[in-house]
Amino acid sequence: MSRGQRDEIPPGTLEMLILKTLARAREMHGFEIADSIQETSEDVLQVEEGSLYPALQRMLLKGWLKGEWGKTEENRRARYYRLTAEGRKQLDQEMARYGRVSAAIARILRPAEGA
Repeated sequence: MSRGQRDEIPPGTLEMLILKTLARAREMHGFEIADSIQETSEDVLQVEEGSLYPALQRMLLKGWLKGEWGKTEENRRARYYRLTAEGRKQLDQEMARYGRVSAAIARILRPAEGA
């Protein structure tokens, strides 16, 4: 796959990617989160606004994030998100689950012995 070819974010992983992105930074607004995910994935993953903001809202309601209104460098009003202790705990659980699922998939995809 060439760099720049975009793929959909696998179902069930967007929240984990948002939590991990915020774990690396003090706080970010929505566009910064989406941009960071795209940049860190070397342009393979792109977060669409239509899925990002509903996910952020769900995560606020679950208590995984805190959001405060502020101003961007361009002096635009934006909501800045940061991880809560509950969000950090959820990230640990999501990462463990993802590790188990990835290892199981890798075992299935491994070539058969003697093939």
